[in-house]
Amino acid sequence: MENSPTSLFAFAVFFFFICTQARWNHHAKHKRTCTHEIPSISEPPSLPPEIANQPDVANQPGSASQPEPGNPPDDRNFNSSSGIFEERKFGAVGDGTTDDTEAYRMAWDAACQTNSAIIHIPSGFKFMIQPTIFTGPCHVGLVFRVEGILMPPDGPDSWPQKYSKRQWLVFYKVNEMSLQGGGVIDGRGQKWWDLPCKPQKAVRFFMSSNLTVQALRIKNSPQFHFRFDGCRNVHLESIHITAPALSPNTDGIHIENTNGVGIYNSVISNGDDCVSIGSGCYDVDIRNITCGPSHGISIGSLGNHNSRACVSNITVKDSLIRVSNNGVRIKTWQGGSGAASGIIFSNIHMDNVRNPIIIDQFYCLSKDCSNQTSAVFVSDIIYENIKGTYDVRSPPMHFACSDSIPCTNLTLSDVELLPAQGYLVLDPYCWNAYGELQTLTIPPVSCLMEGAPRFLLDNDMGYC
Repeated sequence: MENSPTSLFAFAVFFFFICTQARWNHHAKHKRTCTHEIPSISEPPSLPPEIANQPDVANQPGSASQPEPGNPPDDRNFNSSSGIFEERKFGAVGDGTTDDTEAYRMAWDAACQTNSAIIHIPSGFKFMIQPTIFTGPCHVGLVFRVEGILMPPDGPDSWPQKYSKRQWLVFYKVNEMSLQGGGVIDGRGQKWWDLPCKPQKAVRFFMSSNLTVQALRIKNSPQFHFRFDGCRNVHLESIHITAPALSPNTDGIHIENTNGVGIYNSVISNGDDCVSIGSGCYDVDIRNITCGPSHGISIGSLGNHNSRACVSNITVKDSLIRVSNNGVRIKTWQGGSGAASGIIFSNIHMDNVRNPIIIDQFYCLSKDCSNQTSAVFVSDIIYENIKGTYDVRSPPMHFACSDSIPCTNLTLSDVELLPAQGYLVLDPYCWNAYGELQTLTIPPVSCLMEGAPRFLLDNDMGYC
């Protein structure tokens, strides 16, 4: 380490704090206000009314309508020898104004019935398509290659009245599909962000498996950029996601009831979480992410509307979080149940981050959240080699655990967090939090309680 003024200051702070006891912090519940809407339980996509009312399809699952599929094209509309389906051969124009939806639906219907097919969106063109559900199952090995620009209608005034405003591109019940290419998916969210309604997500995968999303740029979604519901074996790599820092609810990647997820080597800056992990997720590996400005990387929110939430075996490591409202966060609602456990945050650098390490079990988006006794049980959380600087508006570590169900087995090692500006070093905050320090930390954490709380000895903690 270089002998810079910063390192000398760090040493002085370290020496001072190991010789003094950090003051005890008294518990105060702060109810938060927020203009973001409370997320609802995920629902599957649905067929439009004119199709759904027919006897043979009326009972299919769904939440948002889509156009009727077009008739499959004849063989001259694609390269049969290579299995490449190019939308302009199906009638797409690609000028950014013409509605190219029907061409894309015909290309999908044809490619879906071909092994190892490629739907090719060529560079140099802008394709505007309406809300669409691309439905499987399809033959394996389907590639959706985006090299040009894909975009929805420009704002709510241009949105077709007969289609749901809650989703745009949905891939439903597909297996072994790849969404890739060096092109751009432009969500055109600017006209949505100031509206009170809940706008659409850009790209959603639902009840799908063995998915790859790679080398794509996606920007300015009205809400979530990527969302995965009820999926398994998902690999995302080299993704670039951008939206303004003040764009509401523009999570980069959100997963729910999804397992076997890997997110690697990606850059995300937006107006909400870079990655958010909802209930029902396990076996999630996140590495080499550059995150921020944003709201950080979050587990949750969990337990909304008194629901049961289970999350386990999550790893976030080798990443940078910069100029963000939070760093690594676990957030749960009062009144929920279930458990969040087996979570590792390792080798993460913080650059001017507010709340670099935070557990918030009093998460609330309105002024009328009442105190409740049940809570999601948070346990077995590891924080190791987390270093950098924090925004002094909040303490560098914040463990606000439930009054009735404390957090347990919080483990900290090699944590060094210094103020980004000035010389004010804030004490960590703890409430009803149990854990241990495997090394000395900067600042020292003296507010964690040792051992196991009595309620663990008196109750069977079979939450998940």
